[in-house]
Amino acid sequence: MKLLVRNLPRTMTEYELREMFKAHGSLGYCTLVLDETTGESKGFAFVEMPNEEEALAAIEAENGKKFGKDKIRVKAAE
Repeated sequence: MKLLVRNLPRTMTEYELREMFKAHGSLGYCTLVLDETTGESKGFAFVEMPNEEEALAAIEAENGKKFGKDKIRVKAAE
């Protein structure tokens, strides 16, 4: 199941993102979207979790979780 993770702090690294979702199960891939010019985070990412039950648990646990000043949003990618 492919997940869209939005409203991430611009300072978050791909490693931190991977660790956050790895706590809920196995990962296929984890990609923090970066600005082509600056190389800085654009504040969103895609995470692939092969097990749908683990992905749904990750959505439940991480959606609305506060990071920095804002709450992140996690949902199934369309």
